[in-house]
Amino acid sequence: MPTILVVDDDADYLEQTRMLLESAGHTVVTADSVKAAKDWLATARPDMAIVDLMLENADGGFQLCHHVKRLDPGIPVIIVTAVASETGIDFGSSDPGDKAWIKADALLAKPVRFEQLQREITRLLGAPRAADAT
Repeated sequence: MPTILVVDDDADYLEQTRMLLESAGHTVVTADSVKAAKDWLATARPDMAIVDLMLENADGGFQLCHHVKRLDPGIPVIIVTAVASETGIDFGSSDPGDKAWIKADALLAKPVRFEQLQREITRLLGAPRAADAT
């Protein structure tokens, strides 16, 4: 199964996401900061990263996304964010200019339904859905 790096400074979200992903059969590595994620990435590579946008800094998720893509552009990155619900600002990557600098393969608004997250993981990793495996 693919290894997924999940980075979030919210311990509850991090633990809940880890448990859900593991119950779906994924191997999960967690980090609660950009530094912790970079330390792990110095010695290993995930198959995918799920990164909160607002970590130690307001743009910590963007910084980490750029770091991951510099290490290996083939690693899909999903950025999750509560920016819209916390600020009322509609944040997305539908504009080609936004897509060019964001570097994430998907942006999801918190709270993220697990089915939605799993659908993006399947899409980005190209794994067959459980229904397709029969």
